Parts: sequence; C-alpha cells; structure tokens
Amino acid sequence: MSESSDRPTRQRVTLTEISSRAWEHPADRGALVALRQLKGFDFVLRKMSSLINERAFRLQYLGSAIRVDERQFPTVHRLYTEAASTLDVRQLPELYVTSSPIWNAVTIGMDRPFIVVNSALLQGLDEEELRFVLGHELGHAQSGHALYQSLLMWLMRLTGAVNWMPIGALGIRAIIAALHEWSRKAELSGDRAGLLAVQDPAVALRVQMKLASGGQLGELDTTAFLAQGTEYESAGDLRDSVLKLLLLEAQSHPLAVIRAHELRRWVDEGEYTTIVSGDYPKRQDDDNASISQEAKNAAKSYSDAFNRSQDPLAKFLRDVGEGLGGVRDWVSSKFPPRN
Repeated sequence: MSESSDRPTRQRVTLTEISSRAWEHPADRGALVALRQLKGFDFVLRKMSSLINERAFRLQYLGSAIRVDERQFPTVHRLYTEAASTLDVRQLPELYVTSSPIWNAVTIGMDRPFIVVNSALLQGLDEEELRFVLGHELGHAQSGHALYQSLLMWLMRLTGAVNWMPIGALGIRAIIAALHEWSRKAELSGDRAGLLAVQDPAVALRVQMKLASGGQLGELDTTAFLAQGTEYESAGDLRDSVLKLLLLEAQSHPLAVIRAHELRRWVDEGEYTTIVSGDYPKRQDDDNASISQEAKNAAKSYSDAFNRSQDPLAKFLRDVGEGLGGVRDWVSSKFPPRN
C-alpha cells in the first residue's frame, strides 16, 4: 500500500441505520426496490447459489488468496472495519486479497457475500483511497447487487427457449442491454457508498484518476481530468453519439472518466451533503419503500440526464421535440377543437 502522504486523520460521521437506498442511483434503486418484493424468488435463488457456485468460489479464494483479519493485512483490516462502521454494516463480509496486476475488486456471492481485492490496488492506492474502494464493495454487498443481477441472469436464461426466433433474439438482446445498463448504474451506486465511507470527494476523484491512468497520479491534472468528462458528453456529432451508445452496450462498468463526472455531479447537487448531515433513509423503512415512487424517481433521473445532456444526439432530439411542439401549437391555434 502506498504512503498516505502524512495526511491528517479525518473525522467521519457514522451513518447509523443507513439504508442502502441512500446511496443507490435512482435507476438502480427502482429495480432493487421492486425485486426486493419478490421474496420467494430471491430466497430460492440465494439458496441455490450458496449450494453450488458460492461454495466453489469461496473454496477457491480460501485456498489461493489471503483472508484479511487482525493478523493478515492488519492495516487493510483496520480500514475495512472502519469503512464498515461508517456505513453501519452489522454483518461484515469476509475479505480476501488475491495476487493480480489488474486494478480491480469484486463482491461475490449471494447468501454470504464476500469481497476480493486484487493486490495491485494495495500497491497503488494510499489508505484513504483504499477505504473508498472497500466502501464501494461494501455498498454492493449491502445493496445485494450480486443477488438481483443473478436473478435477472436466470430470467434471461429462461427466455433462451425462444432465442431461435428472430423476435426472441431481439428480446434477449434487449434483456442483456438492460442488464448491462443496470450494472453500470449499480457501479455508480457503489461509488456513492465509497464516498460515504471515506467522506472526502477529493479521495474519490483520485481513485478514478488512478484507475484511468494505472496509478500515474503525479502526471495528471484534476481540472483537465474532469474536463474530459464534459468533452466526452458534448463533443462530436451524431455519429459519435451512436458510437458512444454502441461502446456502452456491452459494458458492465461506466467509463472511468464518466464515473468521476457522475460522482462530482452527485456532490454538487447536494445529496451527498444531505446524507452526511444525517438526513437519509433508514433500514427499518425499507419494507415500506414505494415501488411506484421509486419508478418515478428512476424515470425522473433519466429525464433529467437527457435534458441536461450536451450530447449531439440528445440535443437533436430535444430540438425535434421543441419543433414538433411548435407545430402542434400552431395547428391548435388554427384549428381549435370544436365542442
């Protein structure tokens, strides 16, 4: 683990009884709230996974990786327990460190999720940056992303019986695209959980910059990095808009520059400050969460993103919509409805 550059220890607010709904992106939260009502489905899938896949993965890491505790990677263990305490995680998932040069961490399992951190992150991140990553993965575990993404995968397989039909193939592709879109939004949720765990936006931004550059933070400029996100959203013409859609279609994670851009927007819009000030949804109210309200929140999130987007395709569609609205108003004025 790289040095923390003698940065002073921050005082973090413990988010007592915080619900995962607090950090979940509206599009992610809407799907999760709906699927959490299917208690029979998630129970069966959870148990089936624990009997086969989850056991195999756990045995694999138990035999080939290092399980983190007070004696093994004690600094990582301290950061992990502190991040869990900040997010008020009561049941701490097992944490493993595995040897890998790839900058990545993952949350695995549904019945008893556990977290795996690649050694490259320990070598390339300082303590606060690693705290962000651990909070990100704890966010995945608390939200139950592995469970519900697996549920969708099972539903997708059930539709495979009609894949030989043209309309069936289109349906499968639509489901896959929707699953990837959900996965991308789940990563934004994880980033928000990581920020709530570290409670320092500058740390969260450094992590994204290191992920994008392979750790060459000394060669980067924060303003220029954030400007890339703005340029990505607005640059080019309609051809670039289509290419961006095609690039994202099969991506399970948002692009690193866009992740930083989205997290910065979440902070700037004030929701992060509201949460650390103590105003957030509580776990005891999870069962009463409204599916219809969360669906409206998800729709509003996409609508707001479309309206503020500087992407050429989005601007073109807005212009077309405004033009059609003008035509409609002109027709209405010339041919008023009769009683």
